[in-house]
Amino acid sequence: MRFSVVEAGYDRRQVDACLDELDLRLRRLAARAEGVAGTGREWDRIRLDAGHLCDYLRRRAAPADPSDADVPAGPSTAEREAAEREAADLVARARAELDAAREEARLVREEAYAEALRARREFEAALLARRRREARVDEILSGARVPADTPTAAAGR
Repeated sequence: MRFSVVEAGYDRRQVDACLDELDLRLRRLAARAEGVAGTGREWDRIRLDAGHLCDYLRRRAAPADPSDADVPAGPSTAEREAAEREAADLVARARAELDAAREEARLVREEAYAEALRARREFEAALLARRRREARVDEILSGARVPADTPTAAAGR
């Protein structure tokens, strides 16, 4: 985040655009975090951190007094650097969590695909065996007839 220097600090439009972009990214990140299946404490903490950072950005972007709207009264360098470090840290943690969640989702997808493939193969094998039995039964039933006077296993009882 680099801003052009003007007479009274940084170019306000660039700073506002940057804050808007950060706000949008953080909202998307929070939405992604909510959308991911993980509902553990870590996700709750990330959502809470993202929410706090969004609130912080909104407070910094909105002038406290409407008459101060034209006066660029931004945070001090130390505050700005601290906020940038905090934002960078939050984004890094969120990216790491997102990468981990993506990897976990990929593994779950692969496992589900393999299980579905196994189930389909078993189903097709069972269906083939059934069709073979059916064909054999049809062959037996349509083949030579057994004369009525031929002894069978059931007749021996």
